[in-house]
Amino acid sequence: MRREQAVLSRLAIEGGDPVRTSPFPSWPVFDEREERLLLEVLRSGTWGELGGDKVTTFAARFAAYQGARFGVCVPNGTMAIQLGLKALGVGPGDEVITTPYTFIATASAALMLGAKPVFVDVDPETCNIAPANIAPAITTRTKAIVPVHIGGQPSDMDGVLAVAKEHGVRVLEDACQAWGAEWNGHRVGAIGDLGCFSFQAGKNITAGEGGIIVTNDPELAERCWSLHNVGRVRGGAWYQHEILGWNFRMTEWQGAVLLAQLERLPEHERVRDAAARYLDGSLADIAGIKPVSVDPRVTRHGHHLYPVRYDATAFGGRSRDELLEALRAEGITCVSAGYVPLTSSPAIRRALDDLFGPESLNQLGNCPIAEEVSRDVFWLTQVALLGDDEALDSIVTAIRKIQAAWS
Repeated sequence: MRREQAVLSRLAIEGGDPVRTSPFPSWPVFDEREERLLLEVLRSGTWGELGGDKVTTFAARFAAYQGARFGVCVPNGTMAIQLGLKALGVGPGDEVITTPYTFIATASAALMLGAKPVFVDVDPETCNIAPANIAPAITTRTKAIVPVHIGGQPSDMDGVLAVAKEHGVRVLEDACQAWGAEWNGHRVGAIGDLGCFSFQAGKNITAGEGGIIVTNDPELAERCWSLHNVGRVRGGAWYQHEILGWNFRMTEWQGAVLLAQLERLPEHERVRDAAARYLDGSLADIAGIKPVSVDPRVTRHGHHLYPVRYDATAFGGRSRDELLEALRAEGITCVSAGYVPLTSSPAIRRALDDLFGPESLNQLGNCPIAEEVSRDVFWLTQVALLGDDEALDSIVTAIRKIQAAWS
């Protein structure tokens, strides 16, 4: 261990002294670079995407960072997924296969287009979509597959693409948590037909909100650009609308902040990688605590989250949620229970009932592994991975202290 780890006699939740009293790193991180670029936008008098250069510059740089030829910026990740599905031809009555262990936007984006999300179970090791479960779910209505790179770990894109190719289905990567992540040496987002990223306030690169769609397909890139700009075409007249689209344009303010954030991202990636390696080693010998497995074909992890499996039998039968409560009392505030499977989401169930009738609820599918993951996995959030040695040690010390008290 990096420092001596004493097991304290009494849990903080019971009135004892907490392991940690200082905060974890604050987020977002910014400096004079964001300030300078924001002032440039302010003084330019051009605050919208179509007249400025910050959004277009960022779109090109971020797309290149992910190994893609084209990028179209939008106000947030949810809009990126919705617009991307629309660009792939998804519409009313179509089906979109995805995982239930994800943020609601992955599925609500399809529902907003009148399409039905079809949920298939996850891989028990990685918690990402299991390609073997996709083919049995494909029907004549299936228009797209949406793998989600949860926490920054790429899904099995070899398996996803093989199924998609066999059945003639398009692939949209939900890479909203996977900036810089790689599958077999290829950066995510540019592996499928389209890839979507988020720059929401809690993300590893942020402008408070924001999103982008990347692709290597010039026709899809032009369609995305038109859809995000109320159906206009490049070089066309201002009131020339060739297709129906939305005003999903990003502001120059967001573009300015993201240019600075992107400049800082590689260094933050190195810090997160090092923190994850340390946690891999220091948590490995704690009974009942097991970091979620990383597929060996993942050549770079995005490390937005650090997911951990919890076995209550090694902690006196106490639940995962009791562990999180105790950790927060010990000053380890950077923990989360994570997602509730979307098969159980009231909003998703109501939308399916409204659009497709009550029989659609019976077709949600059985996803026992996703249910198990939602009960037994917890996350260390991204600020934990930006912590120094003392911060990382405090997490390990707190878990050991709790286990000693409960065993």
